[in-house]
Amino acid sequence: MKTQIRKTVLCLAALFACCNVAFAQMLEPVKWTQELKMVSDTEAELTFSATIEEGWHLYTTDVPEGGPLPATVRFDVLEGAELVGELTNVGEIHTEYDAMFEMDLPSFSHNGQFVQRLKFADPENYKIEGLLEGQACCEGACMPVESPFNYSKGATAVVEEKQEVENTNVANPLWTPVIEQLNAAGSAAEDAGNQSLLAIFFAGFVGGLVALFTPCVWPIIPMTVSFFLKRSKDRSQGIRDAITYGLSIIVIYVALGLFITLVFGASALNALSTNAIFNIIFFLMLVVFAASFFGAFEITLPASWSNAIDSKAEKTTGLLSIFLMAFTLALVSFSCTGPIIGFLLVEISTTGSIIAPTMGMFGFAVALALPFTLFALFPSMLKSAPRSGGWMNSVKVVLGFIELALSLKFLSVADLAYGWGLLNRPTFIALWIVIFGSLGFYLLGKLKFPHDDDLPYVSVPRYFLAMIVLAFTIYMVPGLWGAPCKAISAFAPPMYTQDFNLYVDEVEAEYHDYEQGMQAALQAGKPVIVDFTGYGCVNCREMEASVWTDDKVRDIMREDYILISLYVDDKTPLAVPMEVVENGQKRTLKTVGDKWSYLQRYKFGANAQPFYVILDNEGQPLTGSYAFDKNVDHFLEFLNQGLDNY
Repeated sequence: MKTQIRKTVLCLAALFACCNVAFAQMLEPVKWTQELKMVSDTEAELTFSATIEEGWHLYTTDVPEGGPLPATVRFDVLEGAELVGELTNVGEIHTEYDAMFEMDLPSFSHNGQFVQRLKFADPENYKIEGLLEGQACCEGACMPVESPFNYSKGATAVVEEKQEVENTNVANPLWTPVIEQLNAAGSAAEDAGNQSLLAIFFAGFVGGLVALFTPCVWPIIPMTVSFFLKRSKDRSQGIRDAITYGLSIIVIYVALGLFITLVFGASALNALSTNAIFNIIFFLMLVVFAASFFGAFEITLPASWSNAIDSKAEKTTGLLSIFLMAFTLALVSFSCTGPIIGFLLVEISTTGSIIAPTMGMFGFAVALALPFTLFALFPSMLKSAPRSGGWMNSVKVVLGFIELALSLKFLSVADLAYGWGLLNRPTFIALWIVIFGSLGFYLLGKLKFPHDDDLPYVSVPRYFLAMIVLAFTIYMVPGLWGAPCKAISAFAPPMYTQDFNLYVDEVEAEYHDYEQGMQAALQAGKPVIVDFTGYGCVNCREMEASVWTDDKVRDIMREDYILISLYVDDKTPLAVPMEVVENGQKRTLKTVGDKWSYLQRYKFGANAQPFYVILDNEGQPLTGSYAFDKNVDHFLEFLNQGLDNY
């Protein structure tokens, strides 16, 4: 089993790394082929066929306003021909709720086509030239994609030799490519993807530790360990049986993660986790589990299931009997472990990684199996272990409060998808204040549920936990008026749903033109941060909200740097179009976004956003590039290294 897991991890590592590693490198998630085909004597179809990499999706022509860039076709030259209708989508379109843009979006996965119909006045004499533009996204990055075209026939066709185009901007030393220097310096965020699997394992491990201290699991531990030690001929065999029991638990839960992955697949899991209807169902399920944890009723699997497995375990011997005992534990403990496992699987499915559910279940199972092995190795530890009692019901009630709070996250996703407007940011935060405030009062003994024992006094650990919860409750109060509350930013609705926003202390770029910003930096004697961003780049907004708002980051960016933000999706026409040669083809850059997107590719060898580089006053890099990584310490290191090298 371990060998299979290791092989699976190695085989799927490339897929997981798709959008989390090496953003500084050139990405080409969509490959294009074109065809101009006559469909009648005077009409033709210009077809663009896209082959899309695994994990990426390409948006269609009918994207709602406020979403990513829709697919569009632009004709720079249209001689002897006219358009018939608009650009159309051909192929299987998936319309799913996108958590990045918080709306339902249609897109192609794997492959898709765009078709533009044309009518020729004379099929033997025409010239068409232009560009198909669109946007592709995956977990952690969005980037523009394009497919230039040039077809001509007859007298209007102009034959041109390929040559370098002299352009004042490209000839400017500030445009000199620095790709080799950046590659040599490395990317400050290139290890982020490698840390993701470890974070998923840790999340699962924490979930397993929480499950241990529930009344469904904790009382079983001493009975099971004692059973193995007593039924064995010697202590070494008892230890082997207990270790086998622990390994069986790991096999069962890892198999569950593998089963979910094989049945649904990574993309389906991600789609399911962001589906509005699914989120409503999961919201209701968590509310029901919370009510059960509070003591309103008991949720258990049919007793016949566990009885049948238990009976089978008694009739068998050897490793099979131990495995069946572990399976019985999984069934009996479902009422406590089910909500934890469900929430864990839903959260990690949003990573888009096919190995994530398995890694999460592996962490959960290791934590769950650990005490069985430890107590078998050191039986004396059982004497000092906490005895079963009313404290376990308190653990369940605390979990109930947490389940209730987390359920609102799923309701929020559905609310944003359908536009109900029921759960804006202040309402969400107000409900969390009530929930966690109630939890604090419960820990202090001011609230009591049906199965709680009388609390003659508050223990010291319980008091400290209550203090932490109540402090967290007070911390959220300014969020009602727009404070960022970074600790809950991953759960709360976006800032644009805020009714009252008194928080205006944000970092904003003074310059949105590369040459102007570089000239200002030269006069001020400061280094430059070039921020390649986009109006539709959600990860860019997350960096600005989570990282740029840090006091140290904000002070350094404002006082020590000139910040230039370049929007690669800015459709403002250039005063004078730029002609460039890229990959052996002559291109015309007509919009501001075209210019900055070309600058990013030409000078820095990158095309994903967000993308940050620090330059001196000659346009040379002072350190490596930086991509999407919300670790404030990493970004501070990036900024400080640039200052040190300036």
